[in-house]
Amino acid sequence: MTRLLVDTGPLVALLNRRDRHHAWVRDVLDTLEPPVFTCNAVVSEACFLLSRIAGGQDALLKLLTSSVIIIDFRMADELVAIRNLMRKFATVPMALADACLVRMSELDSSSVILTLDSDFRIYRRNRRQVVPTIMPSHGGGV
Repeated sequence: MTRLLVDTGPLVALLNRRDRHHAWVRDVLDTLEPPVFTCNAVVSEACFLLSRIAGGQDALLKLLTSSVIIIDFRMADELVAIRNLMRKFATVPMALADACLVRMSELDSSSVILTLDSDFRIYRRNRRQVVPTIMPSHGGGV
């Protein structure tokens, strides 16, 4: 069974109807059964970006309190691995949220990351493995 990990971009697009990826994210999520998973770093980034959208932060927190989105990653337990990833991809550069998602995908090989960030095409998990993603194609579809 595939485990969906969600990045900041899709969360913001989902909750901001004016975002150019809003419809795409809705379509993708409509094909999946909740819950989806994420990490604290993604939620922090998303809350910051949604602070400019009326009701955006509250809508995100509602998804968390209703367990549509679940944070089940304990960053403190994975700091060495996260640090190693961020050093390895420093030239990209790799954000903390991205490193946490890649690490989550390493811990559960059935994971796929829903993202708008093309940097995930560069990142590798377990040193050489492509990170499985769902992201819009250049034409705007899946």
